[in-house]
Amino acid sequence: MLQLKNITKTYQTAGFEETALDGLSVTFRENEFAAILGPSGSGKTTLLNIVGGLDRADSGELVIDGVSTRQYRDRDWDTYRNNRIGFVFQSYNLISHQTVLANVELALTLSGVSKAERVTRAKQVLEKVGLSEHMRKKPSQLSGGQMQRVAIARALVNDPEILLADEPTGALDSKTSLQIMNLLKDIANDRLVIMVTHNAAIAETYATRIINLSDGQIVADSDQFIPPVSELGSGRSIRRTSMSFITSLALSFSNLMTKKGRTIMTAFAGSIGIIGIAAILALANGVNSYIKGVEESTLSQYPLSITRTGMDLSALLTDRSDPDNRTSSNTGVQISRPGEGYVREINLLSSMFQTVTTNDLASLKIFLDDKTNPVWQYVNSIEYTYDLTPQVYLGDTSKRVSQANPDVMSKLMDPSAGSLGSSTSAWTLGMNMSVFNPLPRNQDLIKPHYRVLAGRWPEKYNECVLVLAPGNMTSDYVMYTLGLRDPAQLTQMIDDFTSQKPVRLPTGEKTFSYDEIMAVDLRLVLATDYYTYDSTYEIYVDRREDESYLKSLINRAERLHIVGIIGSNPDTDLAPLRPGVNYSPELDDYLMEKAAASELVKAQLSKTN
Repeated sequence: MLQLKNITKTYQTAGFEETALDGLSVTFRENEFAAILGPSGSGKTTLLNIVGGLDRADSGELVIDGVSTRQYRDRDWDTYRNNRIGFVFQSYNLISHQTVLANVELALTLSGVSKAERVTRAKQVLEKVGLSEHMRKKPSQLSGGQMQRVAIARALVNDPEILLADEPTGALDSKTSLQIMNLLKDIANDRLVIMVTHNAAIAETYATRIINLSDGQIVADSDQFIPPVSELGSGRSIRRTSMSFITSLALSFSNLMTKKGRTIMTAFAGSIGIIGIAAILALANGVNSYIKGVEESTLSQYPLSITRTGMDLSALLTDRSDPDNRTSSNTGVQISRPGEGYVREINLLSSMFQTVTTNDLASLKIFLDDKTNPVWQYVNSIEYTYDLTPQVYLGDTSKRVSQANPDVMSKLMDPSAGSLGSSTSAWTLGMNMSVFNPLPRNQDLIKPHYRVLAGRWPEKYNECVLVLAPGNMTSDYVMYTLGLRDPAQLTQMIDDFTSQKPVRLPTGEKTFSYDEIMAVDLRLVLATDYYTYDSTYEIYVDRREDESYLKSLINRAERLHIVGIIGSNPDTDLAPLRPGVNYSPELDDYLMEKAAASELVKAQLSKTN
């Protein structure tokens, strides 16, 4: 049973509004032949489209077997049209390159019916409409009446509950029209047939019910139906549409093969377009990747650095005096030219120290640690370095105590030490002699520039790697630091140099195996362990000058393992890491945690507070 309740449909075109249906209500029986009459523009076709689910009403309700369609989704409408509705149009809408049998089978194909069942059911319905002898013909080989019969057979093959016919005899002669009407009358014996027509004589002869429309409203109904309340909620189950992937693929291939030339040309033209777009995208992506790689590689070796303090050292190299000796560069005060026997002072240091700036790194770190900060869109990694120097010793203390970091050269290069005097004044300016350096936390940025020659990259805080210079080489200074060369020789050469004696240099180059290097015994000493508490004076005493205590401290210290040998990648020219021993960044975290937990630091902090 089909009900339309207060259906309204309005069309708007270029500011003009036309009401096709105006509050129309009608109920159809499950099996009857209803003819809808009316002049052009009365809303006949609109009514048929709304019943068939081809159009939607602006307001009102379509009820099918007691179930409202207000909540129907697109999938529900597809199922309704494919399984419960059959369409017969004035223009037959047959597929010209398919046979009559294939045209009728199409509705079953969309419903996922097997091939054997499709053929059987299509033959049965073609026999019912009197076309069993023409099923192998193409539509162009049939008359108008025969093509309309094919359209009716196609509409009936899925056994719909409702058959909609829009002017089914409009393009046929009178004799053929009578044949089609007799066929529709027979069909109406077991289902609902709704026909739109302008021919009142045909409607009165064949239809069991005639509904007249005018201006979107029903003005006459020859057999009005008001259903009893007991029939309003039957809720008949809906058959679902389902087409298998193989069937859809076969149907698509069949349609493509009907126009081989057009298909080939379309595919060829499409291929050219796709290849062209793909080539442009590939080129653009390649250029972008290359630029990104160059940027990342450059910033890996020359990162942007923010330090706690900054100073304009160019003030030391620039004469800020007034060439005419008339104006102070700092105050702008007019001065007189000094006479003979006077030396004029230039405020060089004052100018330099005026450029000293201090950055609030603690607040900056809080700002940068916020992952929602927009700055993370433009960086790959943010690294933090601290004023920490891991205290590393050679594990063998049988002959002497040898400190690997900071080693003897690093101490001598410290400007505050003053050990080398004026002879090293040029060295002490911006020169780093340390063999030990931290790895970045984001190692993905540097790994493409290196290859592992032996072992692996560090994974724990007490692990490190030896980074080689290009050509798989390292300096003798690194070998002295690691104890593979006798550290006493290095100490003696430095002593001779500072005493302005001839320096006796070792002769010949040495080679060392990877296993020898990775077997070096390095010990990690906590800086706070240098100090012991003297209860007599209630102070902490530095015990580094006590050799026996220092040996004991080294012997029980934790070992720092060299777990890999890393060489530069021959495919890259960049080397972000300094040659030497590079330790895990987690080592800094470990040392800070240990220092914070020590009694010495706690005592210092309590006195400071």
